[in-house]
Amino acid sequence: MKSLGWIPSLIREYLIPVGCALCGKIFLEGEEAWYGLCRDCRASLTTTTEPRCSCCGRPLIAEIDRCLPCREQEAPYVDQVVSLFPYSGRYRKLLVSYKFEKYLALGHFLAESLIAGLSLFPAPALQNPVLVPVPPRPGKIRKTGWDQIDYLGTLLAKAYRKNHAPYLRVYPCLKRLPSKSQKALNQEDRRTNLLGRIRCTKAIPQEVILFDDVITTGSTLHACASALKAGGAQQVYGICLFYR
Repeated sequence: MKSLGWIPSLIREYLIPVGCALCGKIFLEGEEAWYGLCRDCRASLTTTTEPRCSCCGRPLIAEIDRCLPCREQEAPYVDQVVSLFPYSGRYRKLLVSYKFEKYLALGHFLAESLIAGLSLFPAPALQNPVLVPVPPRPGKIRKTGWDQIDYLGTLLAKAYRKNHAPYLRVYPCLKRLPSKSQKALNQEDRRTNLLGRIRCTKAIPQEVILFDDVITTGSTLHACASALKAGGAQQVYGICLFYR
């Protein structure tokens, strides 16, 4: 990092040692405390460069443009999706530590990973990037005490401003109405559960990039994209940290 913003993180680690979220190693460097990951573990977390499905962002095996499961679905509302890491093994532990154990330092690594992933989108989407967080379900913040996507959005904007121009704008403009939890539903019910349950609360730019932590069937992302296009967006992209 170019700044000395890691110093408070190192002091915190000295006073209340937590260690690497993946291997438990005690930090010896400021950057390790900043990211919540030791140097070796951070270097081991890489994204694949192979072609990806434009609908769900998962790596393609033998298909072109869209994977077989996505071909069997209706035409997506999202114009292109990028998904970075598989939700398994050490990657799953990474998200669990951040999302459920509130290891907030990991947000710096995740935010910078999302920024790196933006380079996979067409150039027009990056001229004046507007990132729209997927909204939490009603009552989530009251139940868990925080919204991991909202916090990530704050870090995204700060990290982007340090190294890029023009500024990235995080634009919360969607609201999720009461519905069943997607986690409790099968694949077919996930596709219909959120239809009509996402609302736009502000004016919508013509090009936006949705972001979320995990994509499973893509139903949440596509329901959000449907609302954005109904609200005036011409191009809607999506980026997710992990894919199941």
